[in-house]
Amino acid sequence: MPYEHSSIDPTRPSIARVYDYLLGGKDNYAADRAVGDVFKRDLPGSVAIAFANRGALTRAVREIATTTGIRQFIDLGSGLPTADNVHQVAQRHAPDSRVVYADIDPQVLVHGRALLENDHRTRVVAVDVRNPEAVRTHPDTIELIDFDRPVAVILSAILHHVNDDEDPAGIVRYWRDHVPSGSYFFLSHFRSGNNAETAEAEKVLQQTFGRGRWRTDAEIASLLEGLEILDPGIVPASLWRPDETGGACDVGERQQLTVWEHLIAAALARKI
Repeated sequence: MPYEHSSIDPTRPSIARVYDYLLGGKDNYAADRAVGDVFKRDLPGSVAIAFANRGALTRAVREIATTTGIRQFIDLGSGLPTADNVHQVAQRHAPDSRVVYADIDPQVLVHGRALLENDHRTRVVAVDVRNPEAVRTHPDTIELIDFDRPVAVILSAILHHVNDDEDPAGIVRYWRDHVPSGSYFFLSHFRSGNNAETAEAEKVLQQTFGRGRWRTDAEIASLLEGLEILDPGIVPASLWRPDETGGACDVGERQQLTVWEHLIAAALARKI
């Protein structure tokens, strides 16, 4: 994870840019594509992880915006802008929604701020998600988010990039303790399959970035300790409240997930 003062280095792969490449984006360099191509070439089908995760995120934000009355979102480790970002989904269903993105990848900051230049309900803050206090107290966060009212905290595909010694559970606990009852937490996370695919994918990320931690369902649940995990619980992202029509995992295909689709889990939880 680069720091705020870092400049963009096209010779070193970036987690955000590799994700962008796997999702079909154009904000990446040869170094990022080289890593992405390892997944595409040597781990065929693994790209489904990125798409399954993105689909679950879109459905979760839509559900929060349409059923909970929440109008403020904090997206931690948001990554590069792509189709159906959190603010786009939320504001499509609830135009008065306010969104704060937190990331420290320099390219994420450049692109995010350019995209949101004229959007007064959305901000991008250059703060490391491992420093939740700095995210919460950032002037842009304070300007948009009223912490006396429920907040949706988005932890989409970020905590598996936080190593155990960096206390990922502590990050969630901080937000749990600093948002009011009625707040929601969406979490997606690499899910250990205890198989060759898990081991190989984890090896690629660890060798490239020094991070990328697959966790069991029990370990993922422990990250949400103190929160009520809502139905259907912690499940493969493709099975998290799938749409009845459209997409790669419709009703007739829900029990035919690939081994890769089983390796990304999603959950929605609520602070009571």
